[in-house]
Amino acid sequence: MNRVVHPIEQESFRRLRARLDTSHFPPLTRAVVERVIHSAADLEYATDLVLDEAELAGAHAALHAGAPVVVDVEMVAAGITRRETVCRLKDARSGPGLTRSAHAIRLAYEEVGPGALWVIGCAPTALEELLTLDASPALVIGLPVGFVGAVESKAALRESGLPAVSNVSEKGGSAVAAAALNALLYHPTSKESL
Repeated sequence: MNRVVHPIEQESFRRLRARLDTSHFPPLTRAVVERVIHSAADLEYATDLVLDEAELAGAHAALHAGAPVVVDVEMVAAGITRRETVCRLKDARSGPGLTRSAHAIRLAYEEVGPGALWVIGCAPTALEELLTLDASPALVIGLPVGFVGAVESKAALRESGLPAVSNVSEKGGSAVAAAALNALLYHPTSKESL
């Protein structure tokens, strides 16, 4: 089913493209870069994001085949507009050496198993915990924000070799993480483009 795009969104993307040429990016990369920039009104994401077209293609296929989507916080879930998500933060408890966000990731993995798309937009400890699991993700969107642990957790994600969307700086957050996932949701499949 094709998505109806509101005229305000169309104008916003027109203005974004007038200020930044994204035509050199491959299709899924361009979709993610533009949607993340749109969500934050921050053109610097064009050079801050780290992503791979082949990994995005695999994630796009998994997402449209029904792979589960796990989020670290309800704020990320609220921004994902066309898919149910799993968020176990309400059920999680902190303990010695374990943040509530990290425990939520453990609980979510117990629920969904391997092959999910993981969208981390808030807690670096959630991303760190995911990296300790044998989650075999379809994709990890690792865009936690902050001055403590965010840069390091995103670097660890890139070093892990897992299929990922991340960024180099301290920037990130729920809105941009949800936007990256939405870009894959909104991008048509080969069946939809026929």
